[in-house]
Amino acid sequence: MLNEDAIIIGRLNCDEFAMGSSNENSIYGPVLNPHDLTKVPGGSSGGSAAAVAEGLCLASLGSDTGGSIRQPASFCGVVGLKPSYGRVSRHGLIAYGSSFDQIGPLTNNIEDAAIIMEVIAGQDDYDSTSSNEPVPEYSNSLKSLPKSLHIAVPSEYLNSNAIDNEIKDDFINKIAQLKELGHKVKEVSFPYVDSLIPTYYVLTTAEASSNLARYDGAHYGYRSKNSKDIETTYFKTRSEGFGLEVKRRIMLGTFVLSAGYYDAYYTKALRVRRLIKDKTDELFKAHDLILLPTAPTTAFGLDEIKDPIKMYLQDIFTVHANIAGNPAISIPLGNHTNNMPFGIQLMTNKFEEEKLLACASYMMNELN
Repeated sequence: MLNEDAIIIGRLNCDEFAMGSSNENSIYGPVLNPHDLTKVPGGSSGGSAAAVAEGLCLASLGSDTGGSIRQPASFCGVVGLKPSYGRVSRHGLIAYGSSFDQIGPLTNNIEDAAIIMEVIAGQDDYDSTSSNEPVPEYSNSLKSLPKSLHIAVPSEYLNSNAIDNEIKDDFINKIAQLKELGHKVKEVSFPYVDSLIPTYYVLTTAEASSNLARYDGAHYGYRSKNSKDIETTYFKTRSEGFGLEVKRRIMLGTFVLSAGYYDAYYTKALRVRRLIKDKTDELFKAHDLILLPTAPTTAFGLDEIKDPIKMYLQDIFTVHANIAGNPAISIPLGNHTNNMPFGIQLMTNKFEEEKLLACASYMMNELN
């Protein structure tokens, strides 16, 4: 971005090590939602979404491991894009879940997201997982849309008890509008919805446990000033240097990787991930995109959700794209009667950001 003369005006707050769905897990304190200062902006990239929503900047970058760009975008009423895994280099990004993490833009419109993607996408010698797929001119392809889209809507998402009734009704109304516009919208079955959150948290916490081992007071990061010898250096550094949520996830990850539980949890989660990916690929053989809500609710109150499991379930609609490695975008297409915005989410096949951005641009112009 700097090479293309972008002006960086500041840094933004996020959940510690991107671990959170509310941006309350930060040493700097929580970010506030600009639409209502008593509400969270979403997480982990809440600062990125709030800054764009408040008009502090034209665009920002966020990181998305399981929805951390799209969910804040939904809560703050902006556009949030998670690219395909490998589309954007992870060099310079502090790793949480290395096989899930992606950098993407948060913007006020699709055009800005497309322009930023043209700049940041592409192969990077410093990241062996970055793809050598050619980078299209996304901003010139926003009107290149098939006359009739084939859209899949997984019924299990719509039937979820977690989704707010008003968001569900609005989503069904959007489906009806798309049908009136001549697009083919088909309700399909995605039988792994109940396995998404468990699979995601087993695998990402395992990767986090490994990635964050480098924060030991010797190799990387914070070192406790109360250390006396090597044992207290490790113990005090990691006790003082990590917040509660980060410790919780490191411990969970260490548990699922331990000798007695590796096959029961980690290996099984890898197998389920493959099933999810294969089923997703199968859906894209017959459909242009998958349509689903971004978040089950609008932004909730600060300090409202205290149960970690309930907080993890905020990611129920977003982790799918990260598990399968597909690109997904949240676009602001609704306002709740509580005066808070919410988004709708589109997902396409891998490396089809060109189609994804064109579809998102079309829906923002045609749906209301």
